[in-house]
Amino acid sequence: MNIAIITIIIIAINVIVSMKGFNDPGFFNRYKFQTGAVLNGKQYDRILTSGFLHVDFTHLIFNMLTLYFFANVVIQYFSAPSYFVYGTAGVVNMTMGYIMFAVVFLLSILGGNFLALFFQRDNPYYSAVGASGGVSGVLFAAIAAYPDMTLGLMFIIPMPGWVFGILYLGYSVYGMQKQLGNIGHEAHLGGAIVGLIAPIIFYPEIFTVNKLYILGMLIPIAVLLVLAIKSSRK
Repeated sequence: MNIAIITIIIIAINVIVSMKGFNDPGFFNRYKFQTGAVLNGKQYDRILTSGFLHVDFTHLIFNMLTLYFFANVVIQYFSAPSYFVYGTAGVVNMTMGYIMFAVVFLLSILGGNFLALFFQRDNPYYSAVGASGGVSGVLFAAIAAYPDMTLGLMFIIPMPGWVFGILYLGYSVYGMQKQLGNIGHEAHLGGAIVGLIAPIIFYPEIFTVNKLYILGMLIPIAVLLVLAIKSSRK
């Protein structure tokens, strides 16, 4: 599988920034996501920069491998000539695919951290790092485009993308409520929601074609999110 230049650039930035963080605790602490630093210290850049830091090599490699496997799915889908009235040249179409991939990745990092900021607003010491929000967004953009594709390579039981989507989103909400493990469930959930919605905003025909699959993922998560919000306010 050929890897697109935009994927190489994003992976390279993640590796460089993460390596800097591994070797420089001051750099890591300054740019990681932390609710107190964002809300009280007004260091809003952390909402984005934390998405390029990782805890260790395992964390980094897992996220980058997942990004690698699903990046081309998103890029190729949104490079299809049918999406462009005037962009008939292949180069133009591919460029738009690159842009859509980068937009989904970055918006998903922001969406994941904004959701974490909301749920952890009363915990100034909550911190997190990782591209998981962005990676989740790319994964779910691929699922929105091809909901019946089989996910089997990195998952124990092969299953259709839309089934995995429902299970993943449900587990993320459950993990948020129960504080399961040392995992940023909020970032995963927020990134996944952005990954589902952003492609529909730019290309509404995705929803028209895959309406039942997408609603099958969005409706349960909307209900679970409302329950999680009510629980967080008790």
